[in-house]
Amino acid sequence: MLSDLYADHVRIRRQKAEQALSETGFDAMVVSSGTPHRYYADDMDAPHHETPHFAHWVPLTGPGHLLLVRAGHKPLLVRVAPEDYWYEQVPLGAPFWAAQFDIREVATEGEAWELVTTKGRSTAYVGDAPRRARERGFLESELNPAALIARLDWDRSYKTAYEVACMEEAERMAARGHKAAREAFLAGASELEIHHAYVQAVGCTDKELPYESIVCHDEKGAILHYVGKRTKRDGKVLLIDAGARHNGYASDITRTWTTSACDATFRGLVQGMDKLEQELVALVRPGLPYPDLHRMAHVKIGDLLHQAGVLKLSGEDALAAGVTSPFFPHGLGHFLGIQVHDVAGHQKEPSGGRVEPPADHPFLRTTRTIEEGQVFTIEPGLYFIEMLLRPHRSGDTARHFDWKLVDQLTPCGGIRVEDNVLVTADGQRNLTRPLI
Repeated sequence: MLSDLYADHVRIRRQKAEQALSETGFDAMVVSSGTPHRYYADDMDAPHHETPHFAHWVPLTGPGHLLLVRAGHKPLLVRVAPEDYWYEQVPLGAPFWAAQFDIREVATEGEAWELVTTKGRSTAYVGDAPRRARERGFLESELNPAALIARLDWDRSYKTAYEVACMEEAERMAARGHKAAREAFLAGASELEIHHAYVQAVGCTDKELPYESIVCHDEKGAILHYVGKRTKRDGKVLLIDAGARHNGYASDITRTWTTSACDATFRGLVQGMDKLEQELVALVRPGLPYPDLHRMAHVKIGDLLHQAGVLKLSGEDALAAGVTSPFFPHGLGHFLGIQVHDVAGHQKEPSGGRVEPPADHPFLRTTRTIEEGQVFTIEPGLYFIEMLLRPHRSGDTARHFDWKLVDQLTPCGGIRVEDNVLVTADGQRNLTRPLI
């Protein structure tokens, strides 16, 4: 049962938090769910996202809530539930997670702060409103202390069984959306109509998505974060990058589909990228540095482009010549969890530090060694982006390309295939492929 998994999750959170507090010299910490952010010169708030460290403890949505964590005490959760007629106020009820907390309910954030005040104790504040904590007597050294935050970030790299269960549900939700999107695409729908089909199948609003959906027809697939939604119908290629969220945990899935009217060589590249991506997933195992896997992706993409006739060099030679990067200009993947691009991908050790990406692959979001319990994406890409190819059209590297074929394939845009992967003791489990 989810409640049993969650009870164990909170037990682990308490154990890890007490260790982190002890190691950094604190007796307790107050974690905020976040404060509303208002747009500049406007009277409207931006969509609220709970602070990640609060969401790591409890799937309670909304701003102003406070969580007090102390060694040897049941965590105190103070829910702010104002009496309000502007927005719906939903009673808390009896959610599966409630038994793990001492829950108090108040009408204002000021009352919440009164309940978490810990006189005579060294208490850290973790959240997005240090000014409010300062007003309540917190010292500067207690406001988002770097040493404590580093340990909390590091611990988020290893997912509990509860977290994996939430992410698997987010996978199932997104899979429904991807299947509906593919059907709409093959029926000739526009990017906007495909997005609507996706959201309807997931059963959420745009605001509830973990990130704005990327829905690309044809040449728009070469824009990595394209979020336009054209109404032109009958695309030949669909690249869709879209996820879902469950209890605060995200999925992040990308697929590239083609119609029979698409260029045959490009269709072959799509099939090759799908196979290549699964080969990369199969290589995942504890002890492998993630940058090594990223490098393997470049070699495989070089081989694929050589087989298709786009490059005159293969694999290792293409990578050494620097001619794979124009086609694959981003990192292979990133940590996934409460945040889509989850934290600590570059962190060196629990106390902090940073492992920089390789100089020739600066956009790699994960430089850690792969370990059991991590969840990350594997998302190789292959794009025809003129601004990146242009420098190679003249000079020494120009001879490595079949430019006629490059120009033939450029209107097709790009290819990306992305699965979400859980690292196990002896390998990995693909959370996405059983569903799509």
